[in-house]
Amino acid sequence: MNGKNKEIDKNIYPQKVSLLILIFLTTMVPFGFGDSNIKEPNVSGQFYSADPVQLSQEVQRYISSATVTPYKKRIDIIMSPHAGYVFSGPVAGFSYKSVSEEEYKTIVIIAPSHFFGFDGASIWDKGAFKTPLGLVKVDEEFTRKLMALNKKFYFEPGAYEQEHSLEVEIPFLQKIFKNFKIVPIIMGQPSFQTCQDLADSLHQLIGDRKDVLIVISTDMSHYHDHNFAREMDHHTLSAVKELNAEEVWKECHSGTMEMCGFVPVTTAILYARKIGVNHVDILRYANSGDVTGDKSRVVGYSSVVFYRNPGSEGQADNAISKKEGVAPLTFPQKKRLIEIVKKAIDIHLRAGKTLAVEETDPRLLEREGAFVTIHKHGQLRGCIGRIIGFAPLYLTVRDMAIAAATEDSRFEPVKAEELNDIDVEISVLSKPRVIANVDEIKMGVHGVIISQDHHRGVFLPQVATETGWSKEEFLTQLCVQKAGLPANAWHDPKTKIEIFTAQVFSEKDVE
Repeated sequence: MNGKNKEIDKNIYPQKVSLLILIFLTTMVPFGFGDSNIKEPNVSGQFYSADPVQLSQEVQRYISSATVTPYKKRIDIIMSPHAGYVFSGPVAGFSYKSVSEEEYKTIVIIAPSHFFGFDGASIWDKGAFKTPLGLVKVDEEFTRKLMALNKKFYFEPGAYEQEHSLEVEIPFLQKIFKNFKIVPIIMGQPSFQTCQDLADSLHQLIGDRKDVLIVISTDMSHYHDHNFAREMDHHTLSAVKELNAEEVWKECHSGTMEMCGFVPVTTAILYARKIGVNHVDILRYANSGDVTGDKSRVVGYSSVVFYRNPGSEGQADNAISKKEGVAPLTFPQKKRLIEIVKKAIDIHLRAGKTLAVEETDPRLLEREGAFVTIHKHGQLRGCIGRIIGFAPLYLTVRDMAIAAATEDSRFEPVKAEELNDIDVEISVLSKPRVIANVDEIKMGVHGVIISQDHHRGVFLPQVATETGWSKEEFLTQLCVQKAGLPANAWHDPKTKIEIFTAQVFSEKDVE
């Protein structure tokens, strides 16, 4: 075999409700092959109920309680967590409910290896996987063809001996789909090129098929406090939403992002770009502290779907931004805007002056709306912006930076002695457009403006990810908190609802 057996990470589970549960969940039971083609479960009775009736009811409860409407359209990829169901099941329910009214015959599950180190992708190529809900057959024709395409795609049994990340996705699939087969893939520690090769190979084999779903198994950040985890995970999900595989790969290696499944996620994004995905919806974000109440050491979970409009095959990167009318910013352009914001705040607080700055970059001369957000130790310290830009972008962010530091009525003005403790985030906005139906709002993708008479309020797209609100909660809070309207005003035909997208980046993104 190509790999060497070694333990990668023992600490893969979130903080437990009690010591008893902690002992229970971390007692791993080695699996036995028995019939060598039947994969027995590793964590049945630990991560989820071993009783088929209880398991069926549990999974159904998570799916039914997810406040998302089934999409009634073909979704290419879903991303779902893989912790014990009591922790991550409510989040996973969103991904699976979104695809529950479609039919898929082949489901490719790509999961990370937590315990066994190897280079490549281990493909279980024949037989079936067993859960308390029964057997799910492997699509042997698909696995045979896939393994023939690259020497890094092979069966490494050690990858499956203790692993839970692939297994926990299967009961959800069994509950919502019939007559399907799976392609089980566990990825080790391959190169970025191997991720690209797997994405290319999947594209070659799937082709124009409309009955294939890819499931990506991953959790988010591990063992940070609640506020830091949300900040980091928002940053990570922003890169996923922008289909920025290179950023995910680089920052997960450097530690500024965390996903135990970043290798499968990178592969999925590369595949998504290959087929022209132009929609990435963040359906839900939460962490283990939302279940246990312990906010000191949490694990993050997210539910994400990737899909495309008909005829979008082969579209280039940044398709979401282009569709909404936002020209993408390059890394140097983002870095320059962050520099302007930081200098503008510094000079204003220390000397009471407005930064004198000139730009010749045509992209930064575009007249676009923008918000500047200031955080201090992960907490909001100020946020002000303009929906419509009446000046060049670089001047808009300069002016909004000063306003966010000194004019946000919710906070005392930022003081010069705080400069070393704050960080800034910029949101560059597309031109808003009026919608007739809130079904057009994609949570985590669209910002929303609510207005009626002289009342007006706005939430940026990242608010949905940061709060984990459902669409109904998002709109209700927008009416009450921001617009000063009744909670149900978004139902009122007299209420104007507009949506926009945003390119969001912070200091950490340009370091």
